[in-house]
Amino acid sequence: MGDTGRGGEAGAGSAAARLQQLFEGRRLTPTQRRIAHSMVRRAADVPFLSSVELAELAGVSQPSVTRFAVALGFDGYPALRKHLREVAPADGTAGAAASYNEYQQAVLGEMENLRHLAELLADPAPVERAGALLASSPVLPVLGLRAASSQARGFAYFAAKVHPDVRLLDEGGSMLADRIDAARRAGAGVLLCFALPRHPREVVDALAYAREQGLTVITVADSAFAPVAAHSDLLIPAAVGTGLAFDTACAPMLLGRVLLEAMCDGLPDAQARLEEFDVRAGLRGLFVE
Repeated sequence: MGDTGRGGEAGAGSAAARLQQLFEGRRLTPTQRRIAHSMVRRAADVPFLSSVELAELAGVSQPSVTRFAVALGFDGYPALRKHLREVAPADGTAGAAASYNEYQQAVLGEMENLRHLAELLADPAPVERAGALLASSPVLPVLGLRAASSQARGFAYFAAKVHPDVRLLDEGGSMLADRIDAARRAGAGVLLCFALPRHPREVVDALAYAREQGLTVITVADSAFAPVAAHSDLLIPAAVGTGLAFDTACAPMLLGRVLLEAMCDGLPDAQARLEEFDVRAGLRGLFVE
């Protein structure tokens, strides 16, 4: 793997920074992200590569490169390459970001997502409302499929320590509606959903069904304009990072922990349950001290 574009050539760092800006906030497929990642790694050379050469560099097909250029808003790859050549000369003012490689830039992007989340939480009312609703539901189904399954599972794991009946819904299929029905019959009034890109159609359908059954839907999503927004009673956004081949979801995870805190505030016996668990864990020697 070549190292061009990682400080070996003058201007390579600033070229990588400009490419990152071009890709920032774009909703790209995994194949398209692979192309973007390859372009950042060879930032100084990319303006002079043909679509076939770029395809070989990224290990994808030439039509994939064309579709990638269109996804960025260009008529085709020649238009994208022309744009890259026009902005290629370094102006010496790219700023501190020019000195960071793509891995560091991904971390910095997540830090920015967390900063935005902190600004959002300056108004605690939505989270407090969500926490009260979660605490009020005798049975709490927590939905998260595919990329969001780990977020749902993490929330459900901790929530079960303080909530009497948490039901994790992390598998799709024809039984998903059955499990929503079962939770509703058992007394559920609220469903919590973690919805991250790429958004499965099953999640959208499941939320629509849950609302039809009378459940209040609270959603943690990557954007207020996510496809699940139309089927959510309360949506709280937390952006995902898009700087690597696969999304990073530090902000949604942290928002899930914030919701846990808000839910605990609405459960009068939450602290007692936690203390009871600690006692039992000590008697069982559950954790290594």
